[in-house]
Amino acid sequence: MEIILANPRGFCAGVIRAIKTVRLTLEKHGAPVYVLHEIVHNRHVIRELQEQGAVFMEHLSDIPTGAVAIFSAHGVSRATEEQAAELGLRTIDATCPLVASVHRMVEKYHKEEYDVVIIGHHDHPEVEGTAGRIDGHVHIIATVDEVNTLHVNNPARMAYVTQTTLSQDDIAGVFQAMENRFPGIKGPSSNICYATQNRQNAVKELAGKADLLFVVGSKNSSNSNRLKEVGMRQEIDCCLIDDAGDIDPAWLEGVLCVGVTAGASAPERLVDGVIHWLQDHGATTFHEMAGKKEKVRFKPAELEEY
Repeated sequence: MEIILANPRGFCAGVIRAIKTVRLTLEKHGAPVYVLHEIVHNRHVIRELQEQGAVFMEHLSDIPTGAVAIFSAHGVSRATEEQAAELGLRTIDATCPLVASVHRMVEKYHKEEYDVVIIGHHDHPEVEGTAGRIDGHVHIIATVDEVNTLHVNNPARMAYVTQTTLSQDDIAGVFQAMENRFPGIKGPSSNICYATQNRQNAVKELAGKADLLFVVGSKNSSNSNRLKEVGMRQEIDCCLIDDAGDIDPAWLEGVLCVGVTAGASAPERLVDGVIHWLQDHGATTFHEMAGKKEKVRFKPAELEEY
């Protein structure tokens, strides 16, 4: 059995920045440091940071007055920022800079009196945070049917952005329906981040080579789920796994080649664990795709004093 390791895979610059922000904050201020929601969507990362003194909270009101509070990489609404100030929290904004750029785009369109459409998943924290950057005339759309039933203020003044962790395949039909219904709608070709797209492209390269694809990532990770969906569209059997412990040996029956990739919030050590598991269960050859080298780096976020 052969193993092909996708490249690029795993941590993106925004995730590295968010995790480093938590660790540096713990070093500077000591434990506990509070984080609103999961800093990134990976249970291994969350557990490691908890062991170091990070406390993950779902509600700002549960964080002690005066404590250090970090906003996750997914971004937050203006109302959340205002509530944090009212509660006397010392905040650090670990929002991915690429998500923050979408926030600025939404705010610009709103200022110019456009109805803004966010193409994305309704309950995803990134989408909720983006929608909450402005008051009114913002719509979240996930399907073509929702485009067809959308009620807007002025059909002639429409703009859109997309969730950064989608796939081009996700938005193609929705985008076409938007253009058909609102000719001249303004917006970028896509807000899908470079890292998300690069990982999806790597999975597409595996098409025709691998009989089975393991996507290392947590079940609540949007970009990891999109990698699985991209693989399935390429007619590869795909399994989303948190780590090697999720693998069922029965999945390997009749498999000659296994592809392995990882979502943007999955640590490389989990990929190593999967490779070692496969080698212990019959894999005899291994190679890594050449892939596209990612050079983007972001500085950690800093404490904002209110």
